[in-house]
Amino acid sequence: MKKLTAILGLATLMACTTSPASDKPNFIVILTDDQGYADTGFTGSKDIRTPNIDRIAYEGTQFTNGYVTYAVCGPSRAGLLTGRYQGRFGFDRNPHMDPTDLNAGIPLDEKMISEVLQPLGYTSSIIGKWHMGTHPKLHPNSRGFNHFYGFLSGGHRYFPEDLIYENLEEGLSQENPKKTWLSWYRTKLLENDKTVEMKEYLTDALSAEAVDFIKREKDNPFFLYLAYNAPHAPLQATQEYLDRNQHIPKGKRRTYAAMISAVDDGVGAILETLEQEGIDDNTLVFFLSDNGGPVTKNGSNNGPLRGAKGDYFEGGIHVPFAMRWPKQVPAGITYTNPVSSLDIMATIASVTSAPINAEKPLDGVDLLPYLNGEETGQPHEALFWRNFDKGIVASRRADSKAILFKKSDTRHLYDLGEDLSEKNNLSKQQGEQFNTQRDEMAQWESEMATKPAFKGLIIAKKENQKAQRQYVKQKRSENNANKNKVNKN
Repeated sequence: MKKLTAILGLATLMACTTSPASDKPNFIVILTDDQGYADTGFTGSKDIRTPNIDRIAYEGTQFTNGYVTYAVCGPSRAGLLTGRYQGRFGFDRNPHMDPTDLNAGIPLDEKMISEVLQPLGYTSSIIGKWHMGTHPKLHPNSRGFNHFYGFLSGGHRYFPEDLIYENLEEGLSQENPKKTWLSWYRTKLLENDKTVEMKEYLTDALSAEAVDFIKREKDNPFFLYLAYNAPHAPLQATQEYLDRNQHIPKGKRRTYAAMISAVDDGVGAILETLEQEGIDDNTLVFFLSDNGGPVTKNGSNNGPLRGAKGDYFEGGIHVPFAMRWPKQVPAGITYTNPVSSLDIMATIASVTSAPINAEKPLDGVDLLPYLNGEETGQPHEALFWRNFDKGIVASRRADSKAILFKKSDTRHLYDLGEDLSEKNNLSKQQGEQFNTQRDEMAQWESEMATKPAFKGLIIAKKENQKAQRQYVKQKRSENNANKNKVNKN
């Protein structure tokens, strides 16, 4: 396995300490939704231009083997925010939207980044997509976030004229079974617990709110979680961003690229604001996607990676991942050992000496010693994944990637150092290696919750649609009965 592929001779002169000029550095996590691995400049895109996102990678560290903990958004985000495998607390599905279900989100005894920073005097903001529960006790303002601007659900439409429902309850109560399921895409935005009117393209509105938050809190330590829903469907972009991407043939790919252009402009505005406010050197910025691109659904490109969103081949979990901290982390590092979104919480907790519950230890590790040369080994002996409903477990140990489809006992083993595209299944030739990883996966899975903690979005969808069909059938029957009664009279 290759180690750090950058000259670290200067690293000793620029060595990262855990105490920058200010005792309390700022933290920004920028998360995109369904962005393909190869859809940033620093991961090789030839058609989608991301100069501002690329700054994070080129002026900091790009992780060529950066992973998330799940192949779809809800559980992936739960792992990122807690620094713990979400399976430990049963967050094994995308949560449904029922605001009466306290179980459908991150449990109250699990602490998010915002909650561990709160006692240290940090002001935290979540801007954009929440998807961590809709019960009032699971609301961002109840989970350590002083400020929330965005939407509680897992998806949203982008134009103001599409936002026709005041809240989730109103949207979910609609009687048309074909529209009910995605009605929460059409809710108005929230600022804390108040409905607000959005007047511009959603991605631009989120970016502007992030800039405003930074300006307000520039003199205080802050944590900003900027959770874009772009470029998640529906594919919607303004003409300005579409025109910028006319070099791409008209269709999904152009609109998808335009949506990423909007994100990139927002990232540029944030980096510019940090510089203007004089807090650039004191702010650690992470950038990543919540899972791989769904490819055929939104026109994304996972490059050489096999599979797409929802898969436990590389295309579902291997994402563009970078971090930047001027004067604390040397610029221009390409780090090739596997790292995880779990490491974001662990790095922040280490930098701030935030107290972590010993009974709920983090699964992530502090990345900084590996970037400044203090540590030369692998950050993780192994990384693990589980899809409970589909009966899939996977692990990566160094370059060896194992996947087991338990229901059919289908086995996969790949040498990612030689076969990043996972074309050559070695499970038969290297059965002993597969068995070793299978045993490790079984041991790890025994530490996870025995079943999901809540009903998933897909299950809720089917139940919702069935209930709506029954409701419509009942109403039609009542209407026909009334009509017959009128005719008889």
